[in-house]
Amino acid sequence: MFESKSGILLIGGLGFFLLAFVSNAAVPMLMYRDLPEQSTREVVNANVMYQFEDLSVRYPDPFKKYFGQPTPEKCTEALELGRQIYIAEGCWHCHSQFVRPVSNESRRWGPVARTEEYQNSLQRPVMFGTRRVGPDLSREGGRRGNDWHAVHFFRPQQLSAGSPMPDYSWFFDEDPQQPGRPSPAHPNQRGLAIITYVQWLGSWLKSYPAYENFVPIQDQMAHPLE
Repeated sequence: MFESKSGILLIGGLGFFLLAFVSNAAVPMLMYRDLPEQSTREVVNANVMYQFEDLSVRYPDPFKKYFGQPTPEKCTEALELGRQIYIAEGCWHCHSQFVRPVSNESRRWGPVARTEEYQNSLQRPVMFGTRRVGPDLSREGGRRGNDWHAVHFFRPQQLSAGSPMPDYSWFFDEDPQQPGRPSPAHPNQRGLAIITYVQWLGSWLKSYPAYENFVPIQDQMAHPLE
């Protein structure tokens, strides 16, 4: 059998499979086995805090109702909830979170994904994805404002013509002036959380929009004339 053409192809196929396993699984595991896994609190950085505090300014009433003050601890809570919502709503079916080193993907989505980016609790399980009905979201954070994301979750087709993405009106509370009708101006806890999560994606990269002059809102209120 193994002297036939089919036998040679079988052996070759198994050999390439083992090579792929070693190069793509075993070697990275050995390289990064001593890299500690970060908690959600440890991945809360200045960029995502800027976005979280921006949400508290744009939507003060719902933000205060659901999260109180924009502290790192509350941002941690929002990120974990946002991640759960992202999974539960099946967002990962259409949006991958892994920029591959092929087909000029880095020109479309940003830097090729690195192993250390997934070494934290917010990336468990890792949602590499195989389909891209929508864009890869690995570098989505900071590319658009929070208002854009609110409208996009509420009614995607208003901002992306022809988008197959469904409306997520249950991410929003009703407009007090129009009882019974949700409004993108009133994101609820789920809406605020998933926007925070999307803005976190890629926030650890140097390519993320810079906020060097970022001053926490609490400090601005404490020193309004500075």
